[in-house]
Amino acid sequence: MAKTLSPVETYLAPLARLALKHPDVEAEVIWHSPDGWEPQTGHDALLEAEEIPFYAEGLMLEGFQMHYQILADTDAPKDPAHVRLFFWQTGSPTPPAPEDGLALISAASWPA
Repeated sequence: MAKTLSPVETYLAPLARLALKHPDVEAEVIWHSPDGWEPQTGHDALLEAEEIPFYAEGLMLEGFQMHYQILADTDAPKDPAHVRLFFWQTGSPTPPAPEDGLALISAASWPA
């Protein structure tokens, strides 16, 4: 019998599938602060594909809100090249649009 996914697992399913299908994709973690969006720095600034859903799930279970963007280069708009994970605790900040040269493949927010 198939396992019923929790709401968090359902939300993260596209990221888990992406990690399996494109194991070379990395994710950038970006935090919202009073000064705006700030990329995470240090040794964990970029997540490897298999780390993406686990990292996100841990923060979501701690009460963080999240938005993700799966991005591609505009010259290969169907091939995921990069993921951005945006996290915040209060309010409802709007994540930035992708820069020129990047195409948005998929995006979703938690809570929706």
